[in-house]
Amino acid sequence: MPGPRLFARAARREARRIAAILRTETTGGLLMLGATGLALVWANSPWAGLYREISGIDLLGLTLARWAADGLLAIFFFVAGLELKREFVAGDLRDPRRAVLPAAAAVGGIAAPALIYALINAGGALRGWAVPTATDIAFALAVLGLVNTSLPAGLRTFLLTLAVVDDLLAIVIIAFFYTSSPHVGPLLLALVPLGIFAWLARRRARAWWLLLPLAVATWALVHESGIHPTVAGVLLAFVVPVKTGVRYEHRWRPISAGVAVPVFAFFAAGVSVTGSEVGVGGAVTLGVVAGLVAGKTIGITGATWLVQRFTRAELDGELDWWDVTGMAMLGGVGFTVSLLIGELAFGAGSPSDHQAKLGVLLGSSVAALLGAGLLRVRDRHYRRLLDTD
Repeated sequence: MPGPRLFARAARREARRIAAILRTETTGGLLMLGATGLALVWANSPWAGLYREISGIDLLGLTLARWAADGLLAIFFFVAGLELKREFVAGDLRDPRRAVLPAAAAVGGIAAPALIYALINAGGALRGWAVPTATDIAFALAVLGLVNTSLPAGLRTFLLTLAVVDDLLAIVIIAFFYTSSPHVGPLLLALVPLGIFAWLARRRARAWWLLLPLAVATWALVHESGIHPTVAGVLLAFVVPVKTGVRYEHRWRPISAGVAVPVFAFFAAGVSVTGSEVGVGGAVTLGVVAGLVAGKTIGITGATWLVQRFTRAELDGELDWWDVTGMAMLGGVGFTVSLLIGELAFGAGSPSDHQAKLGVLLGSSVAALLGAGLLRVRDRHYRRLLDTD
């Protein structure tokens, strides 16, 4: 009979195989989509009360839904922060000439949706202006991965860089526009575990029993300060050296993609589409849908065209403007951060929050379908070119 060591080795191999699968954007996006579908079905079933009871279970002063938004999403932002720092230090964002177009596209992809939302909600729920501004990097890249067999490699690079800058701007928006007046004491105290974490990371420490308590302490103190605790994840990521960060990202990305984001999606996406507080025709819902579908497409494509037209920045020679338009449509897949901003803007469970969530779900779905459809056509075009060569 095989001994315990053989079983242990087999278990480790299986764990590594599962982790490798979870590191792919397609798998993470599909898990998030599955969690969203389960939440929607459950929240609109005869057992909807049980779903709300589970979401409202209190654990150490926070409900399970709040733990998912405040705690698990800190892991997501930690991984995003590691990726951001790597791109700025050693990636495409290091060279301003290569970064200017996708960076400008990200800014346009935030400004246009915010403006469209504000126009639709003038005099109303303006606090939700930032809900349609976020691009979900995992979901958008997952859709691109499903349709891409012959598209130029530059398209994925452009979308990835755009989404990375979008994440950075989303962090700034949350920190400055959706944070109450911070309590200085806990915020200053957070610098102590953060500094020790930074010192250990620079010494390439790997002992989780040292690093994890420091990270949790930093998160807890930032939470007590009144700043949204997901910012703690970004701060922890930014103090990690790039070489060490690659190892940390390799380890934590499966947890982010396979646990943190799907669980958050499960608790955040359970919207009752038949409730009196939710209406497809509501101004908040319409503003979010229009922002994600039209605003992202107009803002990303328009900003890219303006920058390459009036500066020396040039679009990748492999790309066509139809490719950029399809990619801009995928930029309207705003999910994880959009749902979070909706909760921060309106308060979790409020009527406006329900309308915002419905808008995110509808807008992201339409944007994904339109972007995937156009890029599928472009993919066939490039496949025919390859066949004729």
